[in-house]
Amino acid sequence: MPLIPSRVKYRRVHRGSRKGEATSGDTVAFGEYGLQALDRGWIKSVQIEACRVSINRHLKRKGKVWVRIFPDKPVSKKPLETRMGRGKGDPDCWVAVIRIGRMLFELDGVPERLAREAMRLAASKLPLRTRFVSRHGGIGAGS
Repeated sequence: MPLIPSRVKYRRVHRGSRKGEATSGDTVAFGEYGLQALDRGWIKSVQIEACRVSINRHLKRKGKVWVRIFPDKPVSKKPLETRMGRGKGDPDCWVAVIRIGRMLFELDGVPERLAREAMRLAASKLPLRTRFVSRHGGIGAGS
């Protein structure tokens, strides 16, 4: 089941701005290790779910995983071969707006080597650059 809000006030929203850096959610808050965004962009709900599944499969039910982002922005799309006009299209997918420095996923309860590999597998499924961070060692600790 994809990540979508249970209900929203408006079905269609403007595209908005992705500029700037993350002002909140930019530190390792829950776990020991994290995956931090180095680019800005949109991450679809299916991409978030694919990352979560790949992390859990690699860890084999060890440790704990936190998903720090939620897709709460609807992106509309008009059907193929439709003429111009007749209003905005229907919602196609839900995305999370990601700014530079945003913490995407966090892990705890596993060795660093295992956490690093799990985050690498998750990062390969994302459309933007990321880096592995540790709560105590900082960026790329223990490489």
